[in-house]
Amino acid sequence: MRIGLAGAGRIGARHAAAICALPEVDTLLVADAEPCRARDLAARLAPAAPASRVVAVDEVEGLFSAGLDGLVIAAATDAHAGLVARAVAARIPAFCEKPLASDTDGTFQTVAAAAAAGVPVQVGFQRRFDAGNAAAREALASGRLGWLHTVRSCSFDPAPPPPGYVPTSGGLFRDCVIHDLDLIRFVTGREVVRVMAAGANRGDDVFRECGDVDTGSALLVLDDGSLGVVSATRYNAAGYDSRLELFGSKDSIVAGLDERTPATALPERGEGGAEPRAAYSGFMERFADAYDAELRAFVDVVAGRRGNPCPPEEALEAFYLAEACELSLREGRAVGTGEVRR
Repeated sequence: MRIGLAGAGRIGARHAAAICALPEVDTLLVADAEPCRARDLAARLAPAAPASRVVAVDEVEGLFSAGLDGLVIAAATDAHAGLVARAVAARIPAFCEKPLASDTDGTFQTVAAAAAAGVPVQVGFQRRFDAGNAAAREALASGRLGWLHTVRSCSFDPAPPPPGYVPTSGGLFRDCVIHDLDLIRFVTGREVVRVMAAGANRGDDVFRECGDVDTGSALLVLDDGSLGVVSATRYNAAGYDSRLELFGSKDSIVAGLDERTPATALPERGEGGAEPRAAYSGFMERFADAYDAELRAFVDVVAGRRGNPCPPEEALEAFYLAEACELSLREGRAVGTGEVRR
């Protein structure tokens, strides 16, 4: 199987290593807007990928004439929609990091293009592939929890992104909270009908200057009357923290709570016991297994062994919810999700 990779930055390099570990992939072709970055990545991977041939392509354009079986898109956000459009036009199944596009219109058009072409496009919401989150979904579906009354999800980064990233990030809700919004839909199987969001700026001025917030929360009302709460911050120096909590009429469960969760139970006990392990450094470490699993799933999609686990329509729904949160934040009111849908 020949897989192409567009984008050799941080997440692209992580995907490249995972792809090379898949036995079905005999050739990985890497391209980037900066050709030297693609060449450097290929050179680093080649010695550790004896089962796969890693080849740098001078231009991203060259991927579309390379006889690919599938394309992984990990380029800059503003390139996603165009690359997905090129892939489906060439009938190449694609895996695209979120978001599909930087705005609602672009996302809607990309979804429509993929649907019209009938070519699989898998979106990179890796939390769907986390073992704990998958188990939470199964527990709820089994009836173990009874009826759900509250679901809570958090995304706490240990440090803010570089200042240059903030102006083009799309804002906290589109860039970060969108993962929590997608996960709540995925785990509960319900739709969100109304949101109320709030945010704060107590850190670097760059967030305020860009019209963004460094900390935010949203209350969600689901279509069955259950409630969701999402929280996110760029400042959680204790370590990266991503948890999902489900509270039902019969039982309550937590996914993402382990010895590396950066939270201290009080009152603290005396000395003794096992030493705590270091907290997760970031999302790529916390969801390492999930990133591997979503790419294994993509190869299965390309091979026709399974259906698409995260189609573009799912990404559009999550984007609508992020837009509703942003609108609520700006206007200080509850927003019905129908207000932002096309």
